[in-house]
Amino acid sequence: MSFVATRRVGRRVSAVPPATADERAARDETWVRRALDVARGSLSSGDVPVGALVLGPDGAELAAEHNRREALGDPTAHAEVLALRAAAAAVGRWRLDGCTLVVTVEPCAMCAGAIGVARVSRVVFGAWEPRTGAVGSVWDVLRDRRALWRPEVVGGVLAQECAALLTAFFADRRRGLPGWAGPARERDCRGGSAH
Repeated sequence: MSFVATRRVGRRVSAVPPATADERAARDETWVRRALDVARGSLSSGDVPVGALVLGPDGAELAAEHNRREALGDPTAHAEVLALRAAAAAVGRWRLDGCTLVVTVEPCAMCAGAIGVARVSRVVFGAWEPRTGAVGSVWDVLRDRRALWRPEVVGGVLAQECAALLTAFFADRRRGLPGWAGPARERDCRGGSAH
């Protein structure tokens, strides 16, 4: 499908998914593979390899970012937050209704909050994050019935491939690659999470 039609849902516009579940799954896998490619950009700065995309209602890529906490010295420089900022700049407004955020690992509480505030309509993610995940693992910030905005959430897309990238990254760090300060560094204030 070369375009995604839109429909009005209440006060928001959301992307109309392809007709079949197989088409939706194939599209989500394509997007997560793209996010995995973006995630590898984190490796040169020693950042945890997480990649995120924001796609417009028509499926066009508005932003692609990877983690940059180490590179920028910014604790909020998670891939999702950076991609939301870039997408908002690209469309010229902070509301990203009708957009889809794709990320290689389940968003944390900070990122889930930012996704809700940005009014993203759909979230697709790869690996589950059992320690800090806030979209179903530890918390479910985005689907809490008290939330003002509840996007559609699809989790576990190419979960093994996404998890393998993170597992390899941490295994390499534990083997003593430059920049690794040992187990204490992994146990930062977020418990050594994937972000």
